[in-house]
Amino acid sequence: MPNSAASRLVISAYSESVVAEAARSVLLEAGGRVSCAFVFCSPDYRAQLGEFLEVLQVHGHIPLIIGSSGGGLVGAGAEAESARGFSILALNLPCTQLMPLAFSGPDAPAWDDPAAWRKAAGGNDADAWLLLADPSAVPAEQWLATWEHAFPGAPCFGGLASGGRSLEDMFVFRDRELLDGGVALGFRGGVKIHTLVSQGCRPIGEALPVTGVAENVIQTLGSRPAWRILDDAFQSLSNAEKAAAKGNLFAGLAMTEYRDEFHRGDFLIRNILGADEQSGTVAVAAFPRVGQTVQYQLRDAVAADEDLARLADAIRARGVKPFASLVFSCGGRGRGLFGAPNHDAGVLAATFGEHASAGFFCNGEIGPVGGKNFVHGYTASVALFE
Repeated sequence: MPNSAASRLVISAYSESVVAEAARSVLLEAGGRVSCAFVFCSPDYRAQLGEFLEVLQVHGHIPLIIGSSGGGLVGAGAEAESARGFSILALNLPCTQLMPLAFSGPDAPAWDDPAAWRKAAGGNDADAWLLLADPSAVPAEQWLATWEHAFPGAPCFGGLASGGRSLEDMFVFRDRELLDGGVALGFRGGVKIHTLVSQGCRPIGEALPVTGVAENVIQTLGSRPAWRILDDAFQSLSNAEKAAAKGNLFAGLAMTEYRDEFHRGDFLIRNILGADEQSGTVAVAAFPRVGQTVQYQLRDAVAADEDLARLADAIRARGVKPFASLVFSCGGRGRGLFGAPNHDAGVLAATFGEHASAGFFCNGEIGPVGGKNFVHGYTASVALFE
């Protein structure tokens, strides 16, 4: 029996009849059998969360549900920012082993203990992992770094729950259980998962090696003050670009030095935390090493659009034809960045054609860059199921 999928984006306050109808329709479209489902809902669904998930499971015959809250929802070719409702992707993967791990509060292994996490996950390797976490309960970057040590070489994708203004508006769940932590799901065999991480930036200025650094403070690049290189990069912009650059300049850390030239996509993008003209230093949200190439980056709508389209086209050119996708977009993207709705979902639909899809706007996106997994910001992290 082949893999199959179905998805729905439902814009509605909670209604048992609406949820039941959505569950029955995805079950039918998926071929009458579902292995698992991913569900993302608006924060107001928390009041009826148990009932909501029970209705989905009963009417959709879904043995495993994993999901979270989202301040905005993503469906097939469509995005609903700040909407009430839910998005669901149901997968039928008859030849795939699924390995779920839910963790909550004090029952979670130590965040810095890879062996404990590997043991908690059953000691099994996976071809890829989905990771969802409540950012108010999980130190996401530390957890992901530990997970990387526990399961080296396995790509991870997912995101951090988002919602309204209060901590209670962010939550993660497995089946009908609300988790004070997060959930992981491993996939092994039966399906190919291709990851796409679009960081939405383009390089500006010179690409230079770090020649002086103290922890996260870059002192010199190419033996010149890091601040001077940043200012030179800023001055290279047009007047219109300069006006839009405030808050949109970043540091790009090259993921490999085995390049004659560095281009968009060769860098891990990290925030610039501060820059001091007097000392000539630039503080970044990372720990660059001496010899690592750094190039400053500009984030804008044009760069973000080009980056996502370029990465998607490259995957399509390899002959990939996904039957489903999961989309984790930063809450800073959407209309606020592109000035129009449905951008990320629309690019994926236009590139890969009609397919089942679900996702949400995150507080942080998880995905691999340069063969290593990271928590990102301002990013679209996509898993394509083939």
